[in-house]
Amino acid sequence: MNYFFDYDIIILLIRCSFKSIEGIKLFYYEEAEARGNSSELENLPELLCEIIQYFRNYLSTLYSCVLVNKLWCRLAIPLLWEDPFSIYAQNFQFIDIYLCNLNEDDKTKFNEYVKQKLVNMESISNCSSTLFNYYSFIKCLNTHKVVCSIEKWRSALMNGKQLDLSILVYRLLFKMFIENEGNLHSFEVEVRTSNDCNCLKDIMELILQNPNFNCNIRNLMFSIDVIDLNIKIFSLLKFLCFNCNSISSFYIGYEFKASNYTLFEKCLTQTFNTQQNLEKISFECDDFVLYNLFSSLKNSSISNTLKIITFYKIDFKKIINNIQEIFNQLNILETIHIIYCSALNSDFVQQIINVIRPFKLKSLILSHHPFQVESLQLLLQKFGSDLENFEFGKYNFSDESKQKLFKSIIEYCTKIKYFSLKDINFNLALNLIENIKKQNLNYLNISFDYYGDDYKSENLGQILPTKLEFLKLDNIKSSDLKKFFKILLSKGYLLELKFNGNI
Repeated sequence: MNYFFDYDIIILLIRCSFKSIEGIKLFYYEEAEARGNSSELENLPELLCEIIQYFRNYLSTLYSCVLVNKLWCRLAIPLLWEDPFSIYAQNFQFIDIYLCNLNEDDKTKFNEYVKQKLVNMESISNCSSTLFNYYSFIKCLNTHKVVCSIEKWRSALMNGKQLDLSILVYRLLFKMFIENEGNLHSFEVEVRTSNDCNCLKDIMELILQNPNFNCNIRNLMFSIDVIDLNIKIFSLLKFLCFNCNSISSFYIGYEFKASNYTLFEKCLTQTFNTQQNLEKISFECDDFVLYNLFSSLKNSSISNTLKIITFYKIDFKKIINNIQEIFNQLNILETIHIIYCSALNSDFVQQIINVIRPFKLKSLILSHHPFQVESLQLLLQKFGSDLENFEFGKYNFSDESKQKLFKSIIEYCTKIKYFSLKDINFNLALNLIENIKKQNLNYLNISFDYYGDDYKSENLGQILPTKLEFLKLDNIKSSDLKKFFKILLSKGYLLELKFNGNI
């Protein structure tokens, strides 16, 4: 078929301009009508498929796609059902739809439970068949989110906890995904509550006995806050290490205190040594585990694949004596993100400044732990030109020190996209926003010491960057909002707003 437009140009337009399915339809139909072929759009399923991929994170637009016609519906439905447990829902009816797709034996088990427990719930034995095999579209599973979704679904139907019902539904869903050869891309083992523990225990053997279910995962998350799984949690981790050889992103969260650190470290080190494509690691670990785990990077095969490291709530004083050495061993490291970490002192800054291999600091989200302004200035001088995400909060040092720091931000940080200012002087913040707004600032989160004077909201509205997509204001009063909205409307702002305060 001879397309009447350049394919690459259209894709570029979709990426840069269109944010609704209506915009795409209008564009294509206008072009087709101008060329005498108004049916051209429906004859391009391959192109439509690629276009709709760009709306993966725009749920309302995907819902609109479902209503256009059969072709658009067929292309949009799989995206909506890749990770339904992460989508906020009020009624969680998607679980009912899943239950309707159980095999007959599992439907019988579920109905027998409902009958025996006198649960006020309709039988699923006679539920109507669904238009799609929704379970086959699953790509992402987070164990904690599955538990939360089931509990909210259950609580909407009945009173009482009925934990055994949650465990039963949890098991039946995982069994259905596995038996129907679901092919996961992301598997997140997240244990936050005792219910998470109970449900994960129940399906552990099911996962271990079906290696094909997660053998192709690219994103692995292992985040444990509570431990009640005995040795099996390590069996699961070991299984994932050797069964999955295509992991590209690995999140490690380990916040509970346990005596068996050695076994956990060994399992994680084996993961590093068995992966050939691991490009991204995120650390959120206990200090002792982190030191040994981070040290193992220099002797692992991922030293030639690792590109991105994220440190989350890490106390750098625990790894400060070898961070320079390890970074120098990572041959293709490109980016690091520092989020709510502590001990950003002169020793740490000097270590990473002295790293021989070049890399970029893309995120610097400061915690409320004390830090040295002079050290942070050196950090910004070295890495500020590539910094994209920055957050600064309330700290106990003088306005003079803050002004020095802000001067460094203005001078060195030229690519900031996300900027968060919390509990600082209004005039200082206003001056800072004014000086960086000409950059690529898209997301702004502001919390001042106090609101109340009309001129504050007016002045803020006047200096907001035109490219801003998201604005969050904390502590703003309802009396300030009217004038603020008028300013935004007069300037033609189209952005997402979020307010916290007395509204």
